[in-house]
Amino acid sequence: MSDLKIYVAGEILPAGEARVSVFDASFQSGDAVWEGMRVYDGTVLRLEDHLTRLEDSANALRIVLPNTREEITGAIYDTLDANGFTTDTHIRLMCSRGTRSTSGMDPRNAPPVGTLVIIAEQKPVAENPAPQRLRTASIRRPYPQVVDPGIHHSNQLNSILARLEVWNDHGIDAALMLDTDGFVAEADTANIFCVVDGAVRTPFANACLHGITRGTVLREARSLGYEVSEERLSLFEFYRASEVFVTGTVCELVPVVEIDGRVIGTGEPGPVWRTLLDAYRSHVRDEISRHPRG
Repeated sequence: MSDLKIYVAGEILPAGEARVSVFDASFQSGDAVWEGMRVYDGTVLRLEDHLTRLEDSANALRIVLPNTREEITGAIYDTLDANGFTTDTHIRLMCSRGTRSTSGMDPRNAPPVGTLVIIAEQKPVAENPAPQRLRTASIRRPYPQVVDPGIHHSNQLNSILARLEVWNDHGIDAALMLDTDGFVAEADTANIFCVVDGAVRTPFANACLHGITRGTVLREARSLGYEVSEERLSLFEFYRASEVFVTGTVCELVPVVEIDGRVIGTGEPGPVWRTLLDAYRSHVRDEISRHPRG
């Protein structure tokens, strides 16, 4: 970690020197937007989609990005080059509202433009991801009238509280989260799918992030001829599923073999998950061959 080079507000600095102010809006209030991206063979996968989501989230929060899209792209690749990273890399890009003139949450005390930070770390994805066991948390995912999940904001206390609730349970890897009506929303850090009667099903994105990997999996499943649906799904639908898996930029597709002590299907990763993981990785190879280095 000490060898990492991190981009902060126009400079690439050693990790030990990379800092934002104690008055920064992200530190004081979690007032920031972010994106998680993955690098394959020198290319940031779906970079334009990630930057669009960053811009949309910043616009929703009235945070002014300090750089153009082209400048942010350049800063991302400069950060990768400074670290010598070309693959198996996860990028966390954040833009806070900036350094406030005084403590508090009033956005009027922030500067005209935000503060951009880019962190790149080596985080390989396992060829055969370890199956996960989930437990349902009592913490609920909010609906848009509380905090719209379409805004990719940096305040992750909702997820952290859920993870804290289950973290001492032996063998539990993550929390499963419901919406305020009791339907499944997603896992604490990933979108979730189930396979029931051969159909690939996932919750509506009304209490979960509109995940970029989620969208790719939906398209790949349809192209492979699976029946695919987005719908309100209860825990019962997941308990009775033949397969469950989670998706995300960091993890790709990871099988789930147990939820709340119930074994899912055979208790082993299933064939639909394997087919979709292979299809996703094939899509990644095709995508980076068509859009090298951005």
